[in-house]
Amino acid sequence: MSEKRNIRDHKRRLLAAKYELRRKLYKAFCKDPDLPSDMRDKHRYKLSKLPRNSSFARVRNRCISTGRPRSVYKFFRISRIVFRGLASRGPLMGIKKSSW
Repeated sequence: MSEKRNIRDHKRRLLAAKYELRRKLYKAFCKDPDLPSDMRDKHRYKLSKLPRNSSFARVRNRCISTGRPRSVYKFFRISRIVFRGLASRGPLMGIKKSSW
């Protein structure tokens, strides 16, 4: 199940990267008060016709091993639970679980 979630999130990332420039351009036109309102409305309509998954707001950082969406370390791209297990066993370079 986690593989399916990660694939879906990866597709969203690709789509967001593809439409990023176009989306920013339409948003800039919509927010510009110097343009006539019909032109702003036209660009707002074009913005609404872009795919929903092309928005970066829909991209979620997920753990690459479990697919867990919360408490994911960006640098390692794994969740805190997986990180703790890997730190205990020692395959992470430079990371050591502290004990006193």
